[in-house]
Amino acid sequence: MDVSFVVVVLYAAILGLVAPYISVHAEKYGALVPPTIALASGAVIWSVLIWVGMPNSNAWTWMIVMVLMPVAMVIGANRLAHIRDEQQAEELRLSKSNRA
Repeated sequence: MDVSFVVVVLYAAILGLVAPYISVHAEKYGALVPPTIALASGAVIWSVLIWVGMPNSNAWTWMIVMVLMPVAMVIGANRLAHIRDEQQAEELRLSKSNRA
């Protein structure tokens, strides 16, 4: 395993610790969802950057990954919360229509 990828994993763990404090919808998903989104997006971004030829030691590679991981985490977590809100509203609408 590449040591630089371990740094990405540790960064995802740190983002997971910070996520409940920066998200408005933290109660709508589990505690492991934001770091999982961050790790998955970081792994994909890292792989794509290495695949296109950027070296591991390049500062731009690190900056791109370190900026896009929290952005993807926030967008993904907010999207998940929005989807869950829509599903709860639909379930509530269906339960009210079944009672009537």
